[in-house]
Amino acid sequence: MNFSIDWLTFEWRLIARSRLSVVALLLLLVLSTLSVWSGVQEVARQRDTIAQLAALQAQDAAVATTRNATGGNAGSAAYYTFHHTWDAPADAAFLALGLRDVAPYALRIRALGLQAQLYEGETFNPEVALPGRFDFAFVLIYLAPLFVIALLHDLVSSERQSGRLRMLAAMPDGGRLWRRRVALRFALLLACLVLPVLAGAGWAGLDMGASVIVLAVAASYLAFWIGVSLLVGAHGRRSVTNATALMGVWAVLTLVLPTLANVALTRAIPVHQGVDLMLAQRQVVHGAWEVPRDETMRKFYLGHPQWQHSAPLPEGFHWKWYFAFHQLGDESVAGQVQQYRAGLLARQAWTDRLGWVLPGVGVQAVLHRLAATDLPAQLAYQQRISSFHEALRNFYYGYLFTDLPFGPAQAAHQPVFAPAPGAAPAPWRAAAAVCLLAWLVFAAGAWRLVRIKGGGER
Repeated sequence: MNFSIDWLTFEWRLIARSRLSVVALLLLLVLSTLSVWSGVQEVARQRDTIAQLAALQAQDAAVATTRNATGGNAGSAAYYTFHHTWDAPADAAFLALGLRDVAPYALRIRALGLQAQLYEGETFNPEVALPGRFDFAFVLIYLAPLFVIALLHDLVSSERQSGRLRMLAAMPDGGRLWRRRVALRFALLLACLVLPVLAGAGWAGLDMGASVIVLAVAASYLAFWIGVSLLVGAHGRRSVTNATALMGVWAVLTLVLPTLANVALTRAIPVHQGVDLMLAQRQVVHGAWEVPRDETMRKFYLGHPQWQHSAPLPEGFHWKWYFAFHQLGDESVAGQVQQYRAGLLARQAWTDRLGWVLPGVGVQAVLHRLAATDLPAQLAYQQRISSFHEALRNFYYGYLFTDLPFGPAQAAHQPVFAPAPGAAPAPWRAAAAVCLLAWLVFAAGAWRLVRIKGGGER
């Protein structure tokens, strides 16, 4: 036991003598802490916003009920009443904010055309959105490898340049020396990364399974870069050359290849933006004012025969004609909506596959899935809105197409939006793939390290 403490103390003194190593560890701890704190603040802000919108929605509903108490009808209520929908952040959202930075997490909708309402908020400044949020996923994927390189690029070369490598290699069981040094640096780097995460997990109430995945992925990603550093550093090159080569590997694996892959996916699977669906739907809706009303109703009854026995349209405006051509507008872009969602999911599937060979992409996919901030989570929220919107339409159509009176008693039975039933399934399979690749690279680097002799390799 005393022997273990002695070597630990000795190795720590070696690290402490290097001002660069101490500063790097402290800086990583500060960055990890700031990223977790920033994520926690953002999640709290989003939850407060959702709560405030719920209160405003209750006030609007009260106003609409009062209006309908004095001669209101179903069409007027359907047009003027907004309904609150929301996608509450998951417990792990503070780790990786993902699409919640650019996609709406709360949306007020009416029983009018849905597609225009879904994508109305999709307009954002791409230059502002490009850097993304400063969250733990960013620190882990893009910054942590740089700290690994800073601490391990000269692990062997510094001993060679100082003339101590032959002596160290001649020691009995010299491989243990390298294992200790690598293990201590690994432990210090991992502690700087995960200690703030554990504090954030305690604040957010993150369950044990999700915490285990986060810790395993973070440790594996560090192991991958330590393995790469050992593979490069075990050669007989100088420290500066090792650092330059490792920076090149970092740029290729975290920036160049993911960007090229994204460009290739964009070209291979072209997908229009949601705002294109909004414009196409609005064009049909606006053009409906020039179409004869009987023709509009005939088309509507073909797709919805349950309402075909409704009374003929009277002279002048009638709400059921207005809502009918809004629904026809949605149905005119139904095929494009399916293609849009299928294209996005196909891109996501290929991105997940890319994570099997690019650890940075794999770690990002795992964290975003765990945090329910990825594309499938956003599409699932849109699907819940679509289901709720369909329920709204059916509710109001029951009064519109039968000319039943609509008052406060009827308004009290309006459908209510149902949020996500629970946390998304933990991405165990994707996490296992990331961990397997990372530890294979680490094992290769460790094997390379123990083969070092005083003058080079065995």
